[in-house]
Amino acid sequence: MRQSKTVKDIMVDVFDYPHMPHWFTIKQALGIVSIALSSTSKQPEPLAILVFDEKYNLMGTLGIRDIIRGLEPRFLKPTASAQVPDEDETGLSVLWETLFDRGAAETAERPVSEVMVPASLFVRPEDPVTKAAYLMVRHELVLLPVLEDNRKFAGIVRMREIFSELSGAILKLDDKGGAKQ
Repeated sequence: MRQSKTVKDIMVDVFDYPHMPHWFTIKQALGIVSIALSSTSKQPEPLAILVFDEKYNLMGTLGIRDIIRGLEPRFLKPTASAQVPDEDETGLSVLWETLFDRGAAETAERPVSEVMVPASLFVRPEDPVTKAAYLMVRHELVLLPVLEDNRKFAGIVRMREIFSELSGAILKLDDKGGAKQ
């Protein structure tokens, strides 16, 4: 019987990944991401930063897209009932650009907790990698927190490791089955 890999085999330790407290500002998040992107550490491409509370409980993630969205002038954000037609998007993007410079410094002082994505899905270290893959694809996640049975945060699973595991397994099957090229 084939032994499948578990989440603990591919998860990244929390201290090997950029993280911050929930009260940090968007400006501080920009600095953390900029440093992480320019470093040659284990995590050269932070798609998201982990956001924690005072007791080091994971609250959510803050992706690069969330940071940029958090800097958008508030009155330009679409409402659920308002849909912008395609022909109007060019004009709004130019308006957004001119307002971005004026209000960016003030907007960047907002806490990251206002723009983060709350953590709502988790896996356990003993869960199969396929469960993590399913949840990440189904819910369009780039990170998935790993919690131990006592609800203690153990690490994260990234889409990068999921892809590596799944592609390796499929390519190995092709090699065994004599796949044609």
